[in-house]
Amino acid sequence: MSQLPGYSDLDTDVLVIGGGPAATWAAVSARESGADVVLVDKGYCGASGVAAAAGIGHWLVPPVPELRRAAIRQRAERGFHLTERVWQERVLDETWRRLPLLAGWRYPFPAGADGEPVLRTGSGPEYLRTMRRQVKRSGARILDHHPALELLTRDGAVVGAAGIERAGGRPWSIRARAIVLATGGCTWKSYSLGSNVDTGDGQLMAAEVGACLASMEFSCYWGMVPKGTAMDKNGFYGFATFTREDGTELPGELNTDRGQLARYMLEGPVYAQLDRVPADDVPGVRGRMINWRQTFDKLGIDPITQRFEIGMVNEGTVRGTGGLYVRGADCSVGVPGLYAAGDVAARDRITGAETGAGAPNAAWALSSGSWAGWAAASWARSTGPRHNSGGGVEPAGQAGLRPAGKPGPADEWRQVTAAAQDQMLPIAKNGVRSQRILLDSLRVLDDAWGAARQSLHATGADALRAREAAAMTAMGRWAYRSALARTESRGMHYRGDHPDLDEGQRHRILSGGLDEVWVRPEPIPADSWTDSDDTLLRSAS
Repeated sequence: MSQLPGYSDLDTDVLVIGGGPAATWAAVSARESGADVVLVDKGYCGASGVAAAAGIGHWLVPPVPELRRAAIRQRAERGFHLTERVWQERVLDETWRRLPLLAGWRYPFPAGADGEPVLRTGSGPEYLRTMRRQVKRSGARILDHHPALELLTRDGAVVGAAGIERAGGRPWSIRARAIVLATGGCTWKSYSLGSNVDTGDGQLMAAEVGACLASMEFSCYWGMVPKGTAMDKNGFYGFATFTREDGTELPGELNTDRGQLARYMLEGPVYAQLDRVPADDVPGVRGRMINWRQTFDKLGIDPITQRFEIGMVNEGTVRGTGGLYVRGADCSVGVPGLYAAGDVAARDRITGAETGAGAPNAAWALSSGSWAGWAAASWARSTGPRHNSGGGVEPAGQAGLRPAGKPGPADEWRQVTAAAQDQMLPIAKNGVRSQRILLDSLRVLDDAWGAARQSLHATGADALRAREAAAMTAMGRWAYRSALARTESRGMHYRGDHPDLDEGQRHRILSGGLDEVWVRPEPIPADSWTDSDDTLLRSAS
């Protein structure tokens, strides 16, 4: 096997792949269980990814029955009743229990009137600095700029991963008794803030060893930006009035109904102005989200007193809900030794058909990262010290690494990437869907995947680009095949040829497969949408 530069046949109990909130919580949790842990990140753990470019708040609700009941009901209604209350309760419980640990890890919580810390996180960079520091204090090893390209297997179990060192393109491989994938979602390199590392890498690696995905039709959340920028901070647009170019006000709750906003934008330019900010909150709006304010300063626009043209950027499965289908409460994905946490996993159980952007996603990252870390450590203990001894390890990577035919040119990844982006990033194709549009896009994506399987190949640092191109293409195919199967409009998934909600489609859609993509519906437990106090009170009592 290839050796990691500076290491000799590196062997660990738990390998965490990723570097954001879910990955760091997984690493800390696995160390709490006594496991030896290595974390590898495509970028610099704590400074790359969407969380590092954002504010972070958590879905944090005290264990008071009426408060929990209201929070769960609200999320179920916003998610068009695709949520599962048991999972919502678990996330609320875990977040309430684990978030206070940050105070002992020196996160600077604000102080309340009684002098006690208020459990309110704000700065993404500060949050991740705290988590990186705690990962290192726990004794886990961090390898920055060491993206994983593929998983390694033996006898149907995952036993390691291989990748490259970005600085020199040198290969590495690490044997591990369990792996936590926390590589994030996929935005198809749309240039939404911090998201260009989110290319579906973990989803592809997991699918290659037999995992499947869920709710990939909900992969089209559109973030608003001042046109020509990448500043997709959306919180303040709840104060906005939206108008056409001639000043005519557009009806509807467009801050939350992004599908309707997309339809308006296909008709012509749309403008926004934050003219509904309460007068006493204007200083706060101007002072919060410094990078958001700086964008307008550079444009020479005061968004509160002046209107400005907006654009939209696809935030994909980062603010969408699709991802790996978590089969167990421990975040296992149906492959021995493999677990998923954070945005790499589907979040429909807590957010349904709507975005979990912000608080729910942060709570899910904390909770799923903790569960996956503990479970991975337990699995590592159960496999014994000889789990990784001997030979017979098989690399699982296919498209972009091991072409089935004659290798193509070294820069073929550019063509494959462009083909995926051309189908996934335009509003006209992914904002308002129809059978015709979806089938047209799938023909292009299927051809791109065929090329990736036959000839896509690169070496050194470009091997990462080839794998990213293959992953983005695979994610597009799972998303659009799932969108074809949901013949209704629900949440962020809008079908122009099926504009109405169909109560008969209150189910989850699973997808998977590589060369041949399959989809199938899966029922959601009936008590997920009943109003049973017994269910709602289980975690709060």
